[in-house]
Amino acid sequence: MSSPTSPPGGGREPAVIRVEPLVTARGVRGPFDYARPAGCDVGAVVEVPFGRQRLRGVVTALAETSEHALKEPLSIDETSLPPSLVELALWMAGDVVSTPARCLDLLLPPADVTERTRLWAAVVPGAIDAGTRLTERQRALLDRLPGWTGDDLPALRRLEARGIVTIEPRAQDRRPDDPAVGAPARPVALNPDQTAAVERLRSAILGAAARRAGAGDAPASVEERLLLHGVTGSGKTEVYLQAAACALEAGRGVVVLVPEIALTPQTVARFRARLGDAVAVLHSGLSRGERRDEWWRLRRGEARVCVGPMSAVLAPLEDVGLVIVDEEHDPAFKHDGDPRYDARRVAAWRARRDGGVLVAGSATPRPESWLALPRISLARRADGRPLPPVELVDVRRCRTVLERTVHQALIDARKAIVLLNRRGWATSLQCADCGHAWQCPNCDVSLVLHGAGGPSAAAAAAPTMAAIGSAGSGVLRCHHCGHREPPPVHCPACRSVSVGRHGLGTEQLAADLPGHVFRLDADVRDRAGVLERFGAAEEGILVGTQMIAKGHDFPDVDLGVVVDADATLRFPDFRSQERTFQLVAQLAGRAGRGGATSGRVLVQTRSPEDASLRLAAAHDAETFLAGELDRRRERGFPPFATLARITCEHEDEARAQAAGEVLRQRLPREATGPLPLFRRQGRFRRTLELRGPHRGPVVAAVRAAVDSIAGSRGARGLVVVVEIDPR
Repeated sequence: MSSPTSPPGGGREPAVIRVEPLVTARGVRGPFDYARPAGCDVGAVVEVPFGRQRLRGVVTALAETSEHALKEPLSIDETSLPPSLVELALWMAGDVVSTPARCLDLLLPPADVTERTRLWAAVVPGAIDAGTRLTERQRALLDRLPGWTGDDLPALRRLEARGIVTIEPRAQDRRPDDPAVGAPARPVALNPDQTAAVERLRSAILGAAARRAGAGDAPASVEERLLLHGVTGSGKTEVYLQAAACALEAGRGVVVLVPEIALTPQTVARFRARLGDAVAVLHSGLSRGERRDEWWRLRRGEARVCVGPMSAVLAPLEDVGLVIVDEEHDPAFKHDGDPRYDARRVAAWRARRDGGVLVAGSATPRPESWLALPRISLARRADGRPLPPVELVDVRRCRTVLERTVHQALIDARKAIVLLNRRGWATSLQCADCGHAWQCPNCDVSLVLHGAGGPSAAAAAAPTMAAIGSAGSGVLRCHHCGHREPPPVHCPACRSVSVGRHGLGTEQLAADLPGHVFRLDADVRDRAGVLERFGAAEEGILVGTQMIAKGHDFPDVDLGVVVDADATLRFPDFRSQERTFQLVAQLAGRAGRGGATSGRVLVQTRSPEDASLRLAAAHDAETFLAGELDRRRERGFPPFATLARITCEHEDEARAQAAGEVLRQRLPREATGPLPLFRRQGRFRRTLELRGPHRGPVVAAVRAAVDSIAGSRGARGLVVVVEIDPR
C-alpha cells in the first residue's frame, strides 16, 4: 500500500495524500497513500481505513498520482498541524532513530477533549430608549454586559424575552490559573552589560526578520545562535523579556523553555506582566482541557509566546522568530520516552528552519554550547552585589550528617537553602545479621524508605522522627516502577529484628534540621506552592534535591548548603565533573540576592581538592569549561563524538538477551556490550552503546541495526529504545 514519496510536480493539483498512521509499532512503516478529499492538505489529521482497522493519522505529503487503488479517508478532524511542525516531526524521527508516528503524536493536542462553552449575553443595539422601563438592578446588570451570564441567567432570560438582550453559547478557554508571582509591567533599568546584551539580541532578531521578509538591505551576516552566559542573579530574565518584546514587535512568535514545571509559574508571571495575553503556557501539569485550549490559542495565533518546560518547544506556533532556552545546561531538557529528543536540539532546528534567533542562557553552560555558540556575557549581578563566598568544608573525619560549623550556620541563618540529591528517608534497608537487602520485586534496585504519608500535597514539611522511628512504620517504595510495601518488622531470611537503615534522604534531613523547614523534591506534588510559601516566609530552611538549585529567585536567602557534593562525582559518567560543577555553582547562586544582608555558601565534601569543586567555589566557569573540553577532546567524548545507547526490553529474559546479541552483530565493531542484563518494571533490559566522531554515521548505523529487527518474528513483544547522546 505504500508508495514512493516524490513531491508533486508538473503543475497538476495533487490527488493523493500520504498519511502516517499514529501507531507506536516500529514495524508499521508509512506513509500510506489515500485519495485526497477537497481541501485536505499537509498537516491535516484524518481517520483512515487500515486493513480491518480505523486509524488516526496525519497527512505528511501530497502527490499527483499513486500506483495503488486508493481509498478515501473516513473523516477529517478539525485539528491540523502547521506544515512546519510536520517537517519537524519527520526530522526528529530521523535525528533520534524514532518513528514519524511517535513524533507526530507528541505535536497534537489531547484527543477526545471537547470545546467548553458558556452562555454569553449582550445588549441588543437600539433596544433601550427613554421609554424602556427597567429596575435599578436590571440597569446595573445591563451595565456589566457584554459578558458571561453566570448566576444572573434567570434575570437575563427575562430581559431576553423582552428583546433587550441576546444570549448565546460561546467557547470559553480553560485558562491555567494566573501565577501568583508578581513582576513589573514596564521594562526595568538595565546595567551596561544587560544593555549591550539586549542591543546585540535586538540586532540579531531584526536582522533575521528582515532576511525572512526578503528585505534587500538586510545585514549580510547575523549571528542567529547565541549563548547568554550570565552569572547567577545577573538579570538574564530581563534580557529575555526585552528580546521577546522585540520579536513580537517584528510580528514573530517566541518560545521560552524552562527546565522544570515548578519554574513555569514564576516565568509565566513575568512574561504575562510584560506581554499580556499574548503569552500561553504548555506543560504536563495542566489539565487535558487546559492543554487543549492553550494549544488552540497558539494554533489560531491568539497567543504568540509559549512558555513551558521541554514540551513547549513543540508548540504549534508559526514563524518563530526567537527561541529562548533558559538554564540550558539542565539535563531535564531530554525527553524520557520515545522519541528521546533533546529540546535544546529541537529549539535550534526550529530557529534555523524559521530563520529565527536561538538564545541559550546559563551561568554554567554545557561544554557543547561553550564550544559551539558565540557568547554574550553578563559578568556581574544586576543589583551590583558580589557573588557569595563559597567555602569547601572537609568532612572526611566528620561522623555526623552536618559538620559542626555547617549546623551552627543553619541555626544562625534567617533563610537558607540546603541541597541533598537523594529523596526519601533512607535509601536502603539491610539486615545487620545476615546481610539480606530489600530489593524491588520488579526492578534490580533497592527499595527506598519513605515516611508513612508518601508523596503528599502538604509535603512542605517533613515527617517527624516518630513517624518512622519504630520498626515496620513508613513505606518502602521503588523509584522506578512505583512498587510499595510496608517496611519489615524482622528479616524474612533469618528472623532478626536488627534491620539497618542506610543512606540519608531529604525526608530524614528535613526532620533533623532546626526551625521552620520546607521540603521540595519529586515526591512533593505542590512544588509551586512550596516555593511560594518559602518565598513569603520571614525565615526558614528549604531542603530538597537538585530542583531547588534551578533558577529560583529568592531575594532574602543568606545561606546555601550542599550536604554531599561528592554524590555526582561518584557517578560512572563522563559528565560527572560537569554535573558537580553545575550543581554547586547553581546552588551558590541562590544565596545573597536582593534583600539578603549577606550571602554565604558551605559545601560539604570528602574531595576538597577536586578541580570541579574548587572552580565552582571560585565562580570560575571559564577555567572549568576550558579544562573540561580539553579532557573530552583527549578522550573522545561529546562534543567531539556522538554516543548512542540502544536498549532491548522484553518480559522474557532469554528473548531480551537474544535481541541484544542480534543487535550487537549488526552494529559496527566499535559498539560495546551488550552490558549486563537488568530488570526494570518487571521487564528485562539489555543495553549496547556505540560511539563515533560524527553524528550522521552513528545514527545511520543504529537505525540500520534497529530496522533490521523491527517487525521480525523474533521481535514480538520486544521494545527497542534508542537514545542519542544520553543525558
